[in-house]
Parts: sequence; structure tokens; C-alpha cells
Amino acid sequence: MDVNDAELAARFEFAKHCARQAGQLTLRYFQKSIDVERKADATPVTLADRETEQLLRRLISADFPNDAVLGEEFGETAGSSGFRWIVDPIDGTKSFICGVPLYGTLVGIEHRGEAVAGVIEIPALAESVAAARGGGSWYQSGDQTPVPAKVASAGSLGEGLFVTTQRDSFDQRGAGTVFTELESRAGITRSWGDCYGYLLVATGRALLMVDPVVSVWDAAALQPIIEEAGGVFTDWYGKPTIHSGDSLATTQELIGEIIEITRPFCH
Repeated sequence: MDVNDAELAARFEFAKHCARQAGQLTLRYFQKSIDVERKADATPVTLADRETEQLLRRLISADFPNDAVLGEEFGETAGSSGFRWIVDPIDGTKSFICGVPLYGTLVGIEHRGEAVAGVIEIPALAESVAAARGGGSWYQSGDQTPVPAKVASAGSLGEGLFVTTQRDSFDQRGAGTVFTELESRAGITRSWGDCYGYLLVATGRALLMVDPVVSVWDAAALQPIIEEAGGVFTDWYGKPTIHSGDSLATTQELIGEIIEITRPFCH
């Protein structure tokens, strides 16, 4: 990875600050009456999504004006430094508008196309996990000192939890049998999902998180976090990437078993 350690370290520390500030902004609207609009793809969006992304963009551009920024709500701003920030102000807007605390703010950093750092901030639960390449993955609860985040150790999916975001998203891509097979093998299945599911994998509470459909702003923060926690983040074919449009996170021991199930349904 051709990236200066000091440059990455500065951005990583700032990413944690940005994610915390943005997450706190979402709480001003959480469990309050708020108008919900529908985007062209029928997904919901709120004033909280837009204001939070605008805050992230202001913070980033003030300290790193030469970095590119890509966000879910306002597209891409070009840069010249080789770094690109990829942000999702509210990952899990459906949970957010229902008053469910399992949504998060995602801040990811790419360097010349490679995901090099990421933060998952779960403001309503005061949980976060963050990682930069070569520095480990770190979990923080409230104001406690961060501790290393590590994926679980298990010989089979039957020993633990499989998480996804929404059951019918498998059917929408013609992969309903993938969900059925994973559910049959898992000890427990839940659909808490969104970025919180990946936090659960990174901290050893879930063995597998699978999304049939993701955008790059959903995935950018996740790959460094999962990999630095000792796990595997790939697309359904088994390629470690944030750009394929689907994703899964699991352990080194289980990846082969999972890919056998998902790979036949790759685009």
C-alpha cells in the first residue's frame, strides 16, 4: 500500500472525530417527528440524512481541502491528494425513521482506490468500531477506553449468529435460496443488519453478516474494520472489494463455506 503513515494516521484520527460529531447530530432528530421523502430508488431520506452529510463535508473540506469526498446524498467532490472520503450519514435510515437505535454513521477513507480506514459510529447506542490499515481494529463503548476488536473463533456457522439487513433483498436479486441455506446452517439468524451487523462481526458477537445489495458508501468503512479485526470482507464471489455491489463479512475459518453458497448467485 503506497500511503504515507503520517498522512493516514492524521486522517484516521479526524475520521473518528467526524463520525462522532455527525452521529451526535443525528440524535437531534432521532425518535422525533420528521418528514420522510422517497428517492428515485424508493429508499427513504430525511432532513437528518442531508444535514449530517453536509456537516461531514464541511469538516473534511476544512481540514483536508485537497481530498475527494463521495457521499450518498450529495455525490462526489473531486480532489487531488489521492485520498477519497466515502461517507454514509445514516446507514439504516429505515431503522432511524422507525426509532430503532441500530443505525449508524459511516466514514470510510480510500487511498488511490484502496479502502484504508473506516469508522462505524452507532450514536444511539454509544458504540463505535474503527480501524486503519496496519493499526488493528478498535471498539469503544461510551466513554470507555477503546479495546481491540476481534472476530469470533468458530468451526461452523451453527455455533453462532448470522445477520442480514432485510430478508426480501435476497429475493429481489433472485437469491432467496442463499438466505434459506445460510439460515439453515446458522445457530441463530436475525435481521438487525445494516452497519450494526458488521460491527457485531468485528466484535465477535456475530459470525456472519451478508448483504445482497450494497453501495460503495455502505461498504467503504467496513473492509478495513473487518480485516483489521482478523476477519474477511468480500463480495459474494470472494473478492475483497468495496465496489461489487454486494458484500459479506465473516471469519477466516468460515469464508470458504459461505462463498460456496453465495458464488453461484454472483452477477
